[in-house]
Amino acid sequence: MAEREGMTKADLVEEVARVAQLSKKQAEQVVNTFFDTIVDSLRDGEKVELRGFGSFRIRQRGARIGRNPKTGERVAVPPKRIPYFKPGKELRATINAGEP
Repeated sequence: MAEREGMTKADLVEEVARVAQLSKKQAEQVVNTFFDTIVDSLRDGEKVELRGFGSFRIRQRGARIGRNPKTGERVAVPPKRIPYFKPGKELRATINAGEP
């Protein structure tokens, strides 16, 4: 059996449709709403916590001086907000169960 490369959004939609007995269109709407809600909350500066799974947060990166890799020239990099996921204890335990 070939090893999977990973799960795509389309795979997730198919699984939601199968488990919840929804049409693919309905399942896609559920998945999109879920992701959009997380993104909107993070954009508003809110933390998103899914008990037993993990939490999504925004981390602030300060301004810094970087280098252009082609020319080596110094470049000012502005501050930015970076999304960050922290897995929950239950998720870590589930993933590591049965590992040597």
